[in-house]
Amino acid sequence: MKYDITVVGGGIVGLATAHSILLKYPRTRLLLIEKESGPAAHQTGHNSGVIHSGLYYKPGSLKATLGRKGAASMAKFCAEQGIRHDVCGKVVVATHQGELPRLDALYSRGQENGIPVRRLTKEQLNEREPDVAGLAALEVPTAGIADYPGVCARLAQLITASGGEVRYNSKLEAVHNSTDQAELIVQGEAIATRCFITCAGLQSDLVAKASGAHPIAKIVPFRGEYYTLRPEARHLIHHLVYPLPNPAFPFLGVHFTRMVSGEIHAGPNAVLALKREGYTNRDFSLREVLELAGYSGFRKMASKHWREGLNEMHRSFSRSAFLHTLQRLVPALKDEDISPSPAGVRAMALMPNGDMVDDFLVVSGPHALHVCNAPSPAATAAFEIGEHIANLAGSEFDL
Repeated sequence: MKYDITVVGGGIVGLATAHSILLKYPRTRLLLIEKESGPAAHQTGHNSGVIHSGLYYKPGSLKATLGRKGAASMAKFCAEQGIRHDVCGKVVVATHQGELPRLDALYSRGQENGIPVRRLTKEQLNEREPDVAGLAALEVPTAGIADYPGVCARLAQLITASGGEVRYNSKLEAVHNSTDQAELIVQGEAIATRCFITCAGLQSDLVAKASGAHPIAKIVPFRGEYYTLRPEARHLIHHLVYPLPNPAFPFLGVHFTRMVSGEIHAGPNAVLALKREGYTNRDFSLREVLELAGYSGFRKMASKHWREGLNEMHRSFSRSAFLHTLQRLVPALKDEDISPSPAGVRAMALMPNGDMVDDFLVVSGPHALHVCNAPSPAATAAFEIGEHIANLAGSEFDL
């Protein structure tokens, strides 16, 4: 069978893209392949589960525009499909006097992005979060949490119900391009497809390059390490609680996240992973480490952020240092209140000059579109990203 379009990757972006294509072009013969035994096996299934509001992102960027729309559409989809979620809101907290100007700047950015954000005084913050220490805060009522693996499972069902095909345990091994189609080698089987879209997350640049494209950025994996609050300490957090992010560092900082399971996660700490799918500090690939060491973009980023990197590594190996960071927001937290939790790995796309790609990035190749950067809020904005890629595919491949 020759497919009209094949989607590579069974994370939330790949599934949402396949779903959007079938909604827009219902007669399309579509196949989705995923190398793991089920959906959401990597970034989607290992993230904090947050429905982001679009507060932080550069006004006018795809992240800002799609993130704001995604907060509403993801909550709506979850409600309609009976998937666990909670639009619980979040607070972003300034803990010392020097952070107040940055809090004001973030408030202005939220307004520019059309986010319903409001300032909280110390007293108003204490009403919402009695155990959180801060001089002032921003309240973002549209932020929430969702069961993203549940969203993916439902999307897979909707794809097959719409006539698409979903195959797990199906790793893309090679691509052979001809004049009018591509031949995908999947677990030794040749699959003919008129065009294809790759949403390969941590492997996105490698898959794009192997398919004949020329991605301008390289993926550098960062492991996000978490602790979980023990049940008797969960009363300390009522919503989502974030510190004010450091503008010089490309992460949001250690924060507290309510989960749909009822657990409360604290993290993530961000350290370089020594393997693209390295979820523990024991996972290691010599080949991947040598590739990173030889990449100019990584060396330039490391030279710029080495101090922050050392702090993250210290927290990675020191439970007391991690706890101390958490206590800046919740002073009453004690060592016996936290226990280690499974980590996730984030795919950071780095340019050769060491700059992080700060927006969604889609690269064209022979018979293909490659999603080469889909950072947070990609899960939140999955439906909007999927629709955006479906529109690109429609014009690119005349679907």
